[in-house]
Amino acid sequence: MLQRLFAKRSDQTVMGFRLEEPRITFIALMWFLLYVGLPVIGLGLLMDFLIEWATGSCVGLWCYF
Repeated sequence: MLQRLFAKRSDQTVMGFRLEEPRITFIALMWFLLYVGLPVIGLGLLMDFLIEWATGSCVGLWCYF
């Protein structure tokens, strides 16, 4: 299965023009950060807040500043 994912595709042509290979764009990276990065950061902040509230000891990065 991994070989199929990483296999080089043959060049596709449309009316004689060679199409470029698909690639990750800047907009795709921004969407990924929005839908994956922000929830992960939010869950981390929530866990840090709950641990600090329950135990009274700060475990977040902001404790060092």
